[in-house]
Amino acid sequence: MGDSTASRPGTSRSKDRPRPMSIIDNRKAFHDYFIEEKYEAGLVLEGWEVKAIRAGRANIKEAYVILRGEEIFILGMHITALQSASSHVKPDPVRTRKLLLHAAEISKLIGKVERAGYTLVPLDLHYAKGRIKATIGLAKGKKQYDKREAEKERDWERDKARLMRVKA
Repeated sequence: MGDSTASRPGTSRSKDRPRPMSIIDNRKAFHDYFIEEKYEAGLVLEGWEVKAIRAGRANIKEAYVILRGEEIFILGMHITALQSASSHVKPDPVRTRKLLLHAAEISKLIGKVERAGYTLVPLDLHYAKGRIKATIGLAKGKKQYDKREAEKERDWERDKARLMRVKA
Protein backbone atom coordinates (compact mmCIF):
# COMPACT_ATOMS: atom_id res chain seq x y z
CA MET A 1 0.00 0.00 0.00
CA GLY A 2 2.45 2.64 1.21
CA ASP A 3 6.10 2.96 1.94
CA SER A 4 7.03 0.46 4.65
CA THR A 5 9.73 2.73 6.13
CA ALA A 6 7.16 5.37 7.04
CA SER A 7 5.26 2.98 9.31
CA ARG A 8 8.32 1.76 11.25
CA PRO A 9 8.90 3.51 14.57
CA GLY A 10 12.00 5.67 14.76
CA THR A 11 12.21 6.36 11.02
CA SER A 12 12.15 9.82 9.56
CA ARG A 13 9.03 10.83 7.72
CA SER A 14 10.50 14.05 6.33
CA LYS A 15 10.43 12.63 2.80
CA ASP A 16 6.76 11.69 3.13
CA ARG A 17 5.56 14.99 4.56
CA PRO A 18 4.20 17.40 1.98
CA ARG A 19 6.15 20.62 1.73
CA PRO A 20 4.14 23.72 2.58
CA MET A 21 2.44 25.14 -0.49
CA SER A 22 4.40 28.30 -1.16
CA ILE A 23 2.60 31.48 -2.18
CA ILE A 24 5.48 33.97 -2.41
CA ASP A 25 9.25 33.59 -2.01
CA ASN A 26 11.67 36.35 -1.09
CA ARG A 27 14.73 35.33 -3.11
CA LYS A 28 16.35 38.69 -2.46
CA ALA A 29 16.64 37.79 1.23
CA PHE A 30 18.83 34.77 0.42
CA HIS A 31 21.00 36.99 -1.79
CA ASP A 32 21.44 39.75 0.79
CA TYR A 33 21.65 37.72 4.03
CA PHE A 34 23.08 34.57 5.60
CA ILE A 35 20.00 32.83 7.02
CA GLU A 36 20.91 31.24 10.38
CA GLU A 37 17.51 30.00 11.61
CA LYS A 38 13.97 29.87 10.24
CA TYR A 39 10.71 30.32 12.14
CA GLU A 40 7.12 29.82 11.02
CA ALA A 41 4.82 32.59 12.21
CA GLY A 42 1.11 33.18 11.86
CA LEU A 43 -0.16 36.46 10.44
CA VAL A 44 -2.97 38.67 11.71
CA LEU A 45 -4.84 39.44 8.48
CA GLU A 46 -8.16 40.97 7.51
CA GLY A 47 -10.60 39.16 5.24
CA TRP A 48 -9.78 41.14 2.08
CA GLU A 49 -6.07 40.46 2.65
CA VAL A 50 -6.59 36.70 2.78
CA LYS A 51 -8.59 36.80 -0.46
CA ALA A 52 -5.93 38.93 -2.16
CA ILE A 53 -3.08 36.65 -1.01
CA ARG A 54 -4.97 33.60 -2.27
CA ALA A 55 -5.25 35.40 -5.61
CA GLY A 56 -1.47 35.94 -5.60
CA ARG A 57 -1.54 39.71 -5.11
CA ALA A 58 1.08 40.04 -2.37
CA ASN A 59 4.71 41.15 -2.40
CA ILE A 60 7.32 40.70 0.37
CA LYS A 61 10.47 41.82 -1.46
CA GLU A 62 10.67 45.16 0.35
CA ALA A 63 9.24 43.87 3.64
CA TYR A 64 11.12 43.65 6.92
CA VAL A 65 10.37 42.45 10.44
CA ILE A 66 10.67 44.62 13.56
CA LEU A 67 10.32 44.08 17.30
CA ARG A 68 8.14 46.39 19.40
CA GLY A 69 8.18 45.44 23.04
CA GLU A 70 7.27 41.77 23.26
CA GLU A 71 5.58 41.69 19.83
CA ILE A 72 6.82 41.13 16.30
CA PHE A 73 5.48 43.00 13.27
CA ILE A 74 6.04 42.83 9.53
CA LEU A 75 6.30 46.16 7.70
CA GLY A 76 6.35 46.90 4.00
CA MET A 77 4.50 43.76 2.89
CA HIS A 78 2.34 44.98 0.01
CA ILE A 79 -1.04 43.32 -0.53
CA THR A 80 -3.02 44.75 -3.43
CA ALA A 81 -6.77 44.69 -2.81
CA LEU A 82 -9.03 42.90 -5.24
CA GLN A 83 -11.41 44.99 -7.32
CA SER A 84 -14.33 43.09 -5.80
CA ALA A 85 -13.48 44.19 -2.24
CA SER A 86 -16.31 45.63 -0.18
CA SER A 87 -17.08 49.31 -0.57
CA HIS A 88 -17.27 49.87 3.22
CA VAL A 89 -13.71 48.54 3.75
CA LYS A 90 -10.88 50.95 2.99
CA PRO A 91 -7.91 48.68 2.29
CA ASP A 92 -4.42 49.84 3.26
CA PRO A 93 -2.03 47.78 1.11
CA VAL A 94 1.12 48.33 3.22
CA ARG A 95 -0.26 48.41 6.76
CA THR A 96 1.75 46.97 9.63
CA ARG A 97 0.74 43.36 10.30
CA LYS A 98 1.36 41.45 13.51
CA LEU A 99 3.20 38.12 13.47
CA LEU A 100 2.17 35.36 15.85
CA LEU A 101 4.86 33.28 17.56
CA HIS A 102 5.18 31.49 20.90
CA ALA A 103 6.43 33.68 23.74
CA ALA A 104 9.60 31.57 24.16
CA GLU A 105 10.44 32.00 20.46
CA ILE A 106 9.85 35.75 20.68
CA SER A 107 12.12 36.15 23.71
CA LYS A 108 14.83 34.07 22.00
CA LEU A 109 14.59 36.25 18.88
CA ILE A 110 14.67 39.46 20.92
CA GLY A 111 17.87 38.32 22.60
CA LYS A 112 19.59 37.45 19.34
CA VAL A 113 18.47 40.57 17.47
CA GLU A 114 19.40 43.02 20.23
CA ARG A 115 22.66 41.44 21.42
CA ALA A 116 24.15 39.47 18.55
CA GLY A 117 23.54 41.89 15.68
CA TYR A 118 21.09 39.73 13.77
CA THR A 119 18.08 40.96 11.83
CA LEU A 120 14.74 39.36 10.97
CA VAL A 121 13.68 39.04 7.34
CA PRO A 122 10.54 37.52 5.79
CA LEU A 123 11.48 34.56 3.59
CA ASP A 124 8.15 33.38 2.21
CA LEU A 125 4.39 33.13 2.62
CA HIS A 126 2.86 29.67 2.48
CA TYR A 127 -0.20 27.64 3.42
CA ALA A 128 -0.06 25.37 6.47
CA LYS A 129 -3.23 23.43 7.27
CA GLY A 130 -5.31 25.93 5.31
CA ARG A 131 -3.87 28.98 7.08
CA ILE A 132 -1.49 31.56 5.65
CA LYS A 133 1.85 31.51 7.46
CA ALA A 134 5.06 33.49 7.05
CA THR A 135 8.53 32.03 7.33
CA ILE A 136 10.90 34.53 8.91
CA GLY A 137 14.64 34.09 9.06
CA LEU A 138 17.17 35.13 11.65
CA ALA A 139 19.83 36.60 9.39
CA LYS A 140 23.19 38.33 9.23
CA GLY A 141 23.92 40.72 6.37
CA LYS A 142 26.25 39.67 3.56
CA LYS A 143 29.10 41.84 2.42
CA GLN A 144 29.58 42.51 -1.29
CA TYR A 145 32.45 40.00 -1.55
CA ASP A 146 30.25 37.33 0.07
CA LYS A 147 27.63 37.90 -2.61
CA ARG A 148 30.24 37.61 -5.37
CA GLU A 149 31.62 34.40 -3.85
CA ALA A 150 28.14 32.87 -3.60
CA GLU A 151 27.53 33.76 -7.25
CA LYS A 152 30.82 32.12 -8.30
CA GLU A 153 29.89 29.01 -6.35
CA ARG A 154 26.48 28.83 -8.04
CA ASP A 155 28.11 29.25 -11.46
CA TRP A 156 30.61 26.49 -10.69
CA GLU A 157 27.82 24.12 -9.56
CA ARG A 158 25.93 24.88 -12.78
CA ASP A 159 29.05 24.29 -14.93
CA LYS A 160 29.86 21.09 -13.04
CA ALA A 161 26.33 19.76 -13.62
CA ARG A 162 26.59 20.69 -17.31
CA LEU A 163 29.93 18.85 -17.63
CA MET A 164 28.54 15.76 -15.90
CA ARG A 165 25.54 15.81 -18.25
CA VAL A 166 27.81 16.00 -21.32
CA LYS A 167 29.99 13.08 -20.16
CA ALA A 168 26.99 10.85 -19.38
